[in-house]
Formats: sequence, C-alpha cells, structure tokens
Amino acid sequence: MAAGQHPYEPPSEPSPASASSAGPHPHEAPAAPPRPLDVLTIGRTGVDLYPLESGVPLARVERFGKFLGGSATNVAVAAARLGLRAAVITRTGADPFGTFVRDELRALGVETSYVSEVPGLLTPVTFCELHPPDDFPLLFYRRPKAPDLEIRAGELDGEAIRGARVFWTTGTGLCAEPSRTATLGALAERHTAAPGALTVFDLDWRPMFWESRAEARPAYARALRHASVAVGNLTECEVATGATTPRACADALLEAGVTLAVVKQGPDGVLAAHRDGTVVEVAPLPVKVVNGLGAGDAFGGALCEGLLAGRPLAETIRFANAAGAIVAGRLECSTAMPFPHEVREALAAAG
Repeated sequence: MAAGQHPYEPPSEPSPASASSAGPHPHEAPAAPPRPLDVLTIGRTGVDLYPLESGVPLARVERFGKFLGGSATNVAVAAARLGLRAAVITRTGADPFGTFVRDELRALGVETSYVSEVPGLLTPVTFCELHPPDDFPLLFYRRPKAPDLEIRAGELDGEAIRGARVFWTTGTGLCAEPSRTATLGALAERHTAAPGALTVFDLDWRPMFWESRAEARPAYARALRHASVAVGNLTECEVATGATTPRACADALLEAGVTLAVVKQGPDGVLAAHRDGTVVEVAPLPVKVVNGLGAGDAFGGALCEGLLAGRPLAETIRFANAAGAIVAGRLECSTAMPFPHEVREALAAAG
C-alpha cells in the first residue's frame, strides 16, 4: 500500500451550514442518534516518518513514507478497522501536520471531536530505523513539549469518558503535567462512576519521556488501581511492578488492582491472566517482520473488539495476537491495521 493510501474513504460530512438548514422530510422519521462510543482512547498522536529502505542507518536514509502515528491514536484506528465506533482524545499543533492528523483520522474512520490544537507547539514527528526482525530504534521530535501532553482535566468530556464502552489510557500520558493529572483524574472518575467498566491501562513505557523508572512507578501504580485491564510487554511490566517473568508480571498486575493482565512477549507469544483464575498462553503467529512498531497497537484494538464481543479469553487473545502479527509484517502502523477478514484469514492459515 502506498503512503497515505486508504482502502476506503468514508462519505464526507455535511458542512455546518447545510446541516443546520436542512431538516428531516416531514414524512421521514428523524435520524437515530449515534450509538455510544465503543472505544475512546487518550494520549499520543503525531506523524510517523518511516524509511522506505530497510537496514539503512537513519543518517543515510533518502526516502520516507509519512503516516499517522502515536500509540493511543493507532489503537483507535485499529478498533475502527474492526467495526467499532472509536475516537481519540489528543492535541496537535496549529500547523499543517496537525491538519494531516485530523484528516487521516477521519479517513481511517476515527472521530475527531476530541482532537484540539495547542497554539505555539508543534505536532510531533517520529522517525525510526528498520532493522528487522527486532531492532527499530525511534527518534522522537517532541520538544519543547508535545501538544498531547497539554491535555487538561477541565477540558475533558466526562460524559463521553464515563459512557464509552472501553476507555483506553497509556503510560506516556502520565509522563508530564497537565496530562498526568488529566489522565489519572479521568481514570478515577470512570472507576467511581462505573467500577465494572472496561478501562484499559496500556503501560506504554518510553524511557526517553521520563527521568527514571523510579519516577514512573508511583504514577503507574495509581493508574492500575483504577483500571480493569493492564496490557504491556515484559519490560513495561517490570517498570510497573518490579516483576521479571511473564507469570510473575501478570500476578503483580492483578495484585495492583486490575481484573485482566495481558503480558506480551514478542516472539514468545502472549500470556493473559484473569482474576477468576483463568490463565491463557498463546503462541506467536509466524511472520516475516518488516516493522514491529505498530503490532502492539493492532493487538490493543483487537483486544478491545474481543472483550466487547464477550468472546472467551483464549479466542480474544489469539485474535489480537494475529492482528499484531499482520501489522508487524507491514511497514506502516495506522494504515496497516487489519480488517476482520484479514485476521480470520491469518488465523486460518496458521492452523
């Protein structure tokens, strides 16, 4: 797929003027209100510039593809690709890349009602190098500060956060104020209003955004107390809990307060443990890795879909694992998110 190309384009929305002047036909029933959001994410967004040459140091790369990026953004895209109504709470600069972010979100089926601009800050840009199968160093341009860290508690739509079927938060959102207070406040409010709701904390550890692991752990602990699901790889789980093996990580996350702990192990598969005693271990799907950076976000969107559908945990994790494998075999992240039939085909091929 070429950079920026999409397999479909949703119908354009009417302009505010035409929407306000055109009422329903007198013999037609008014349009039904939109269904509640299935997935609402909060956190990082930006532009990914990925090399079109694999195995080349960044200093020598000559051609790049431009894609929508950011973990919380990619999870919303992944959920939308699987038929869920998704939106992201984030902020961009008042610049051309901010326009690109909103345009791409709409083109990929994600609602942009909660995307706002921060004058004076620039929309982040992220570069990576491609050294398959497991080395994809990132270079973040988020200085002096990323707009998505300017999310403020007083500007959040509490009704939308409480009402979303899944609310997805990330560790990056805790690395600086005012985003940290906004994210933790939203988690606490949702937990108080709907203690049984699906509230996901994606550990999303990016060491370059923090002074140290010691700084991050208390913030992670506060988030885990208000989440029902925790998702992370082994390194992220160690940062959050101090545990170092998959089962110990899962047990520590459950003890921290969540109901479901999902520990991603890359080429060793996934372990998921539920508070009811259910433990699932899923082997990886064979894949020729092109770029492993978006696989976890594809996993996240598919995890949301399976949990909302009420499927058995083993089936949900297998489906999410396959979605992640598909994206690992593609260059981009957002536009690489799979459709349901692609995941089913990958699972069938794996046997």
